[in-house]
Amino acid sequence: MTQQSPGTAPHARPMRFQGVANRIVRALLATPLVSRGIGQRLVTVHVVGRKSGRRFAVPVAFTRHEGALLIGTSFAWGRNLRTGEPVEVRYLGRLRRADVRVHTEEADVVRLYDVIARDNHQFAKFNGLGLDAAGNPDPDDLRAAWAAGARVLELRVRD
Repeated sequence: MTQQSPGTAPHARPMRFQGVANRIVRALLATPLVSRGIGQRLVTVHVVGRKSGRRFAVPVAFTRHEGALLIGTSFAWGRNLRTGEPVEVRYLGRLRRADVRVHTEEADVVRLYDVIARDNHQFAKFNGLGLDAAGNPDPDDLRAAWAAGARVLELRVRD
């Protein structure tokens, strides 16, 4: 189980060298043969800042679920995406468009964070979600992640 002090919600924190790591991963995801391997779990989402208009390329892990790619995040970049507004992604080495559905309601976020955490234990660890011996996420941690601003992006990549 993840240890946390009473009254604090688990949340993701950037790694110390996150910027460098992101540049390396973006380059690998843009390399055709390499992207076929690491692209099985990673995608680059191209986000345009709502206020700044700046374009960001954010490499993130995803979970396949019911024909969609699920991405869980509590980081600010995720608030720039809106349901019904397509986004550009680099998926399996190619730039493509994806339809977006943003989940922010507690029941949806808790349910989908559970799906992601069961599939990707690194995601659970990074986001402070405790797992039991069978790999089931702690329900209180899932609710706390939502309370701390977590959302789930459901992407349907166009061919």
